[in-house]
Amino acid sequence: MDREIGLFHAIRTTRAMRRLKPDPVADELIREILEAATCAPSGGDAQHWRFIVVRDPEIKKQIQIRYQRAFEDLKERFHAAPPPPGKTEAQKQRMLAARDHLTEHFHEAPVLIVCCLHGDSGSGVGAGASIYPAVQNMLLAARALGLGATLTTRHLLYEKEVDEILGLPKEAKTFAIIPIGYPLGHFGPVSRAPLEQVTFLDRWGGKFL
Repeated sequence: MDREIGLFHAIRTTRAMRRLKPDPVADELIREILEAATCAPSGGDAQHWRFIVVRDPEIKKQIQIRYQRAFEDLKERFHAAPPPPGKTEAQKQRMLAARDHLTEHFHEAPVLIVCCLHGDSGSGVGAGASIYPAVQNMLLAARALGLGATLTTRHLLYEKEVDEILGLPKEAKTFAIIPIGYPLGHFGPVSRAPLEQVTFLDRWGGKFL
């Protein structure tokens, strides 16, 4: 565990870790991750987030079936897209291979954390504004604990089926599922587009740097 890596180092090395070992993850580590989530801001400080920690193999498998089905629906779009900003074609192919691995082994992650909002979760542009900061806190906390994790939303293509599997009440909505486990790969610097391409001064197009 690497709890003293520093905030900015954690931010710069929190990769999407899609290849995870099946080794168990202790409850106290999951608790630390969840406590980090509850330190995040939420609209009106309502704190109406809810987290489902899924360890049951059958429930994980039922979610993986929907996750795989959603992958088949989107596969052609993934392959046709150009490399993401800051990445080469070779890096894109490695990312796609890791995505394929996660799709096939989603249910083998020791823990899935389903991130929900309960009650009025908003709609349109505001939907998720009170849960995704908590998700980012969880990703950073997992990184500090030496655990791999990644933000996934693909299950939303089969949202109603997943809601039924998880027994969600009608007042609740899922926004993400985070698989967590010890990584098969290594943490390292993320690759992103340079700031000059994404930052403006005062008005769109104004040179900031």
